[in-house]
Amino acid sequence: MTFDSEYEPFFTPPGWIIGPIWAVLYSMLALSIYYTIMNRDNLEKFNSIIFFFTTQLALNLLWPSVFNSAEYLISLVMIILMIIFSVIYAFLTFKKVPNASILVWPYIAWVSFATIINAAYYLEFR
Repeated sequence: MTFDSEYEPFFTPPGWIIGPIWAVLYSMLALSIYYTIMNRDNLEKFNSIIFFFTTQLALNLLWPSVFNSAEYLISLVMIILMIIFSVIYAFLTFKKVPNASILVWPYIAWVSFATIINAAYYLEFR
């Protein structure tokens, strides 16, 4: 099963909105990491912060192909890790670079919503 499957949770947003939302979210992520890098001298755990950001981004970029292959449990674990790593990133940057942190909050919200959709697919096809 893929995004084109007959099953679709009733709360799934229309397909036409997904692209624009991701364009905005990726732009916000880019600004966030830019602010973080520009303020690296103020951040005590800069290497850890970069690790959490890049790991969640890598998982995010890999997630669609895993989800489309109908590996819903694996994609669910991946998306939960994206949330965890993003929250850690936001927490570690909030005090010294609040703009970097605030810019990832909408991403965390959207990925959290996507987790619910992913869980619905998993429960339907397990």
